[in-house]
Amino acid sequence: MERAEMLAYCLAKPGAWLDRPWEGDEVVKVGSRIFAFLGNGDGKPTVGIKCGQTREIADEWLHRHPDDARVMAYIGRSGWNTLRLDGGIDGDELTEAVDASYDMVVAKLPRRERPTA
Repeated sequence: MERAEMLAYCLAKPGAWLDRPWEGDEVVKVGSRIFAFLGNGDGKPTVGIKCGQTREIADEWLHRHPDDARVMAYIGRSGWNTLRLDGGIDGDELTEAVDASYDMVVAKLPRRERPTA
């Protein structure tokens, strides 16, 4: 999957918007919270997403895709992983993972910040 394609997919989510809080990084937020980090890990396109409510659930990604998934720095203990977009993870599986990350983040938003659509 191409980085531009993943960015477009993320931005099509209700209430999603692009932010560039750090130089060279793009994040996609809903309300005030990030649900996807778009980057280039080791020069390869990646998406960082919440892969589970616990580290144990998120670790399933590491076992299924040892060459294409890794724990995200700093927030990995909270279930966030970095997934390669151009590796062995199927595009449908990547978009389903983004959907789950979005849903988990929206569920934690205050009602006033949740998208209506």
